[in-house]
Amino acid sequence: PPRISMPRLEEVPERFSFPKGEEEILEYWKQNDTFHESVRLSEGRPPFSFYDGPPFATGLPHYGHILAGTIKDVVCRYAHQTGHHVPRRFGWDCHGLPVEFEIDKKLDVKGRQDVLDMGIATYNDECRAIVGRYTKEWEVTVGRVGRWIDFSTGYRTMDLSYMETVWWVFQQLHEKGYVYRGFKVMPYSCALNTPLSNFEVQQNYKDVSDPAVVVTFPLLGEEGASFLAWTTTPWTLPSNLALCVNPELEYVRVREEATGAVYILLATRLVQLYSELANPKKAADARKKFSEVERMKGSALAGVEYAPPFGYFEARRASGAFRVITGGFVTDDSGTGIVHCAPAFGEEDYKACLEHGVIRRGEPLVCPVDADGRFSDEVPEWRGLGVKEADKHIIAHLKAQGRIIKVDVINHSYPFCWRSDTPLIYRAVPGTFVAVEAIKEKLIANNKQTYWVPGHVREKRFQNWLENARDWAVSRNRFWGTPIPMWVSDDGEEIVVVGSKEELERLSGVAVSDLHREFLDHIELPSQQGKGTLKRVDEVFDCWFESGSMPYAQQHYPFENKQTFEASFPADFIAEGIDQTRGWFRHVRPPLARGVFLLDAHFFFRFYTLMVLSTALFDKPAFKNLICNGLVLAADGQKMSKRKKNYPDPVLVIDSYGADALRLYLINSPVVHAEDLCFREAGVMQNLKSIFLPWYHAYRLLVASVRTAEAREGASFEPSVGEALGSANLMDKWILAAANGLVRFMRAEMEAYRLYTVVPRLVELIDQLTNWYIRMNKDRFSGERGAGERRTSLCTLFEVLMMLCRMMAPLTPFFAEHVYQNLRRVVPDAPASVHFLMIPEVNEAAIDPQMEADVRLMLQVIEKGRTLRERHTLSTRTPLPEVTFVSADAVALCAVETLHEYIADELNVRRVQTAPLAEMGGRVVLKCMPNHKRLGDRFGKAYKGIQGKIRALDTDALAAFLREGSLTLEGETFDKEDILVQLQYSGDKSHDADGVAGGLVILNVSPDAAMLDEAMAREVCAKVQKMRKEAGLRKEDALEVAYSCPADSSLLARVLRDQSAYIAGRIGRTPIPGAARPRRARDGRAADAAGDVGGLVAEDAGEER
Repeated sequence: PPRISMPRLEEVPERFSFPKGEEEILEYWKQNDTFHESVRLSEGRPPFSFYDGPPFATGLPHYGHILAGTIKDVVCRYAHQTGHHVPRRFGWDCHGLPVEFEIDKKLDVKGRQDVLDMGIATYNDECRAIVGRYTKEWEVTVGRVGRWIDFSTGYRTMDLSYMETVWWVFQQLHEKGYVYRGFKVMPYSCALNTPLSNFEVQQNYKDVSDPAVVVTFPLLGEEGASFLAWTTTPWTLPSNLALCVNPELEYVRVREEATGAVYILLATRLVQLYSELANPKKAADARKKFSEVERMKGSALAGVEYAPPFGYFEARRASGAFRVITGGFVTDDSGTGIVHCAPAFGEEDYKACLEHGVIRRGEPLVCPVDADGRFSDEVPEWRGLGVKEADKHIIAHLKAQGRIIKVDVINHSYPFCWRSDTPLIYRAVPGTFVAVEAIKEKLIANNKQTYWVPGHVREKRFQNWLENARDWAVSRNRFWGTPIPMWVSDDGEEIVVVGSKEELERLSGVAVSDLHREFLDHIELPSQQGKGTLKRVDEVFDCWFESGSMPYAQQHYPFENKQTFEASFPADFIAEGIDQTRGWFRHVRPPLARGVFLLDAHFFFRFYTLMVLSTALFDKPAFKNLICNGLVLAADGQKMSKRKKNYPDPVLVIDSYGADALRLYLINSPVVHAEDLCFREAGVMQNLKSIFLPWYHAYRLLVASVRTAEAREGASFEPSVGEALGSANLMDKWILAAANGLVRFMRAEMEAYRLYTVVPRLVELIDQLTNWYIRMNKDRFSGERGAGERRTSLCTLFEVLMMLCRMMAPLTPFFAEHVYQNLRRVVPDAPASVHFLMIPEVNEAAIDPQMEADVRLMLQVIEKGRTLRERHTLSTRTPLPEVTFVSADAVALCAVETLHEYIADELNVRRVQTAPLAEMGGRVVLKCMPNHKRLGDRFGKAYKGIQGKIRALDTDALAAFLREGSLTLEGETFDKEDILVQLQYSGDKSHDADGVAGGLVILNVSPDAAMLDEAMAREVCAKVQKMRKEAGLRKEDALEVAYSCPADSSLLARVLRDQSAYIAGRIGRTPIPGAARPRRARDGRAADAAGDVGGLVAEDAGEER
């Protein structure tokens, strides 16, 4: 090795601030443009594409954003480090209700007319001004958590290029016949004057109390007889057009004894009218209140006419209104079994009335409610009154008319607007739809081509959603969004869908500089059919349509980057949080209010919109692989809330513990496989203590040992992989086998996107390295076993730490870089960043599963031995006679024999013995326990007899079972999962024992006098080393150690004399009596310039051992 004049590795301080170190790495990356350089270096490699679902920049990033960003960063970094070119662009979601809601609050906008009065241009200018409110904060936070992504080339959904591609997507759908105009009953926000998607509704359900009334609908031509319908939305009664019954269920006509009134309702729902029927003690009296007249099928009631509660729309009778129709959606679990239908306010109402001719496509609907949710002039009594507020007035009016015979209150879950926090209604709105049901089978087939983590989300939740997919309402009656490029004639028969800015300019003759409403609403197109001019529909796209168009729009496809897009589509990877979960809802009847939807399954709508549009456009899935993460909740399991302040500020957590500790905490949790995480700051701090500090100290030990070796030998340290792999030392072989086994495991699991299995194994390697390998080899690192052993051990430690840096780089990019930047000083031509290196290749020669299994058993034996010591309050400084490992497994016995030196050293025992189970006689007995759950499920009622036979097995049979791993009883085979066998010690009290997998550890817990003396000597050494550390001395500093005792005959004095050689070997100095110290030390004077330090005194603590 070359001679050196100074160490090449920089000294590593004892104390280290991880957050400060990360900021230094950030500055290093910035100065060297490391991220962009990594992208440039990877040009020409196979591409790896991913889609980054854009956030709104109207709010600051939270833990959900940090989690999703970290998952994406880990996968993209790993892809880069496995030989791929990974462009990464940030994007901003700029349109939609989140932005409009902020402006509505700022400008005190109460409804649609307020926007029209101020002007759409003014309103949109306000929206445009806030979409970038927090972009700088986002860039800082995203960078601070270590995510590499390009903000300079990011896309915005409000850019002309993005919006133009959205137009192209829509035009393609229209040309394929997947677009139509129509009415649909949808969740509607009166406060925002717009329909919401079903998946938006699920965000804000609240428990509320609503009126529940039973209303009479008198039969025409039969005085005194009425149908009974139950509703929780009295405000819909003025719009009633039909009653619906189930044609297959049985209805009953009853006469009330007290009044003579005749009522018709479902036979099984008489309890709705006479609630006492539900009480067995009162049922008989309740039956006396009515008499049954006749029963009939629901189908027999079809066509019967009735008088509606209000006569506002009596003219509709001539076209089929106010008669009984039939529908299978009517159930017998609540209400009266007769549903009052107001087709403008209920999806099933609309379908049933359309099917039976009560309403017709293209005709105006009965909808006496305006855009603000208030009654129109068609209902003069309550004109201008909000519908929910009108409930009480309508009830009072109908009660006075004798049309309500029962009023209750129902407590139920009801949807509120997720932005305005006001109750939603369900209302028929005209809109533009994508015919998703027409491509349902293709969607299902394409979904099967994708791979999800966890898989059950794709196979169950998302599959269920696709199987029940509905046509998608893509239009919103709002202002700040991409306008729907559909121009329509006054009669609705001529439709032109524009697919680009250039096409619009060509068709209209008007130059266009922006595609927002204020630049388009005045543009009309000449009719090609002699119908005058065509006007654009007054709608913008649902922002989820823009989101689903992202793969194409972010690259301005097909106007630009055509080859780039087509080479990278479908995307290799996407990720999204369960906070994007929305609901699939099915319309139900009582007990919920009209139009309320029950959650049946979950899905991830960003994935859904991507899949719908890619299937419709290209008949392909939009992505190949997907990771779905769960929610990050507050420590108490509640949703994180700024108002409640129930979670720590992410910035403060990073400033306290570092981004790496936070990243690893999030990634190494159930949240990466779609389960929830209750965030605890203590978990981040624990990562710092249990993972990063041990890793740091291992790195520090390597550097200190190399610097010491270079100083003593005068030659530079040259790491050698070959020398490490050629080591004959068992611990070197083991740690290299573990590291290479982890590389193989990591590559396989990361290819399967199972981050949650990789991180625990990486953490395990850090534990194996720091808590076992380094502890067992300190004498080799220090040179106590010779220069050759020191060099081999340092080469091994260097190789493992370098492998660890490369493997951990995607997960903990800061600390991996920090360690690498120092280690690369001794590596010729090392790249400037660990992130330029590839994940290590598996060295098959180093893989040794048997060695790993042997050491795993050794560690179990050591841990059990320590447990036994603690049980008897025996410090590891106290030597013990022996430890014995008993097993029926010859391979396990051989492993312990091979590794006995390490066991003896770690447990501080004189001897390590092994004993076959067969030779232990009565000192070890076998106890077996059937696995009740496993065998109970397997045998059912026959298990009781099986259990008895298992418990009756003798020692020989159980020993054979342990050796062979299985046994057969009456033709049934049992393995070690079925029968649990424990070895129990029954010898004298000088020994104690505890079991390990397939064996028993027996520890002699009776030290002799010489061992106790040695224990005291070890205690002296420990005290001296502690004083050395407290004095800030290094290992190579010369010391003088002196002691004083009350008497030369004291126990301590004798031990110091008798064990002087042992103590000198441990602390590097022979202790001397205090009286023999130099005078300057006795007088307390400082050491001279030569660095000699005196006056370290071990005081006698008394005669107690």
